[in-house]
Amino acid sequence: MNLGFDNHKWYALQVRTRWENSTSLLLSGKGYQTLLPTYKVKKSWSGKLREISAPLFPGYVFCQFDVHNRLPVLVTPGVIAVVGCGRVPVSVEDGEIAAIQTLVSSGFPAEPWPFLELGQRVRIESEPLQGLEGILINFKGNHRIVLSVSLLRRSVALEIDRSCVRPMGAARAAVLEPLGSHRLLSEVVA
Repeated sequence: MNLGFDNHKWYALQVRTRWENSTSLLLSGKGYQTLLPTYKVKKSWSGKLREISAPLFPGYVFCQFDVHNRLPVLVTPGVIAVVGCGRVPVSVEDGEIAAIQTLVSSGFPAEPWPFLELGQRVRIESEPLQGLEGILINFKGNHRIVLSVSLLRRSVALEIDRSCVRPMGAARAAVLEPLGSHRLLSEVVA
């Protein structure tokens, strides 16, 4: 069945926990184009180490459809909602979908990672700086953490690999910034 995907946008669907694969298969069976990026992870079962495929975005499946005719998608078992702003579905940027597809087809190992925003407070998780806290900034194309001494009103910038930091608490309030998130995703793919 050809649903005429030319004018359909990609949307992120929130799905039930551990239903990503079956929901993607059900939607594909209905004729929708889906994207469920996965990565390989080693899990231990009954004392044996096995490699399985797990969703790169747990709890979400990407699907291409006409938002004005979304009822068949919403009634698919496992689907909770179309991701959006309130009750208004928001499509995923074409560039972001293309970047995810490129990443998946590249064969490079990937894994889920906490979302880091510039200006967000982060904590260093690797030795010898483990436990230090600061603010993530971008300076001349490199990610740095700014450590501050409030009493002296002075700061020090430390260049660090993004893999060494984790976000602290809630991120600063942000409006949807598709261009910014696309730029970060492109940096991951590049």
